[in-house]
Amino acid sequence: MKTDYPLEGGCTCGTVRYRMTGKPLFVHCCHCRWCQRETGASFALNAMIEADRIVLLQGEPEAVDTPSYSGKGQKILRCPHCRVALWSHYAGAGETICFVRVGTLDMPDALPPDIHIFTGSKQPWVLIPPGMPTVPEYYQRSLFWPADSQERLAALKARKQ
Repeated sequence: MKTDYPLEGGCTCGTVRYRMTGKPLFVHCCHCRWCQRETGASFALNAMIEADRIVLLQGEPEAVDTPSYSGKGQKILRCPHCRVALWSHYAGAGETICFVRVGTLDMPDALPPDIHIFTGSKQPWVLIPPGMPTVPEYYQRSLFWPADSQERLAALKARKQ
């Protein structure tokens, strides 16, 4: 499926609106128990993208420190009014990468998952399409990410140094 960018999204009450200016690095469908608990659903669908490719159009999300499976925590950026989670910054990636909650996009169907992760703890009634990459826990980026996404991540890391 071809997706036209930019994509826009926001919270339920409309206080916070944002624009994703380009293609994400990769899209995870995470089935870990932490994501299940945080979302109140069977998984979380996150589009990983460089923070400078997210433009705030309206409002200012509030960062909420939240525990994570790694023990290093994450900051979940939420609408200060309706409290919808818009994106996260995980400790491992820092604030240079946003894990955008795909469900907050106006057209969430534009970003299907590239991989299903932590399938060892997925709900047994969730069916993953045949041929879709899956891993029981996490994975090596070099095995799954497209070359252009790996190059973008390397450039981002080089800028941080």
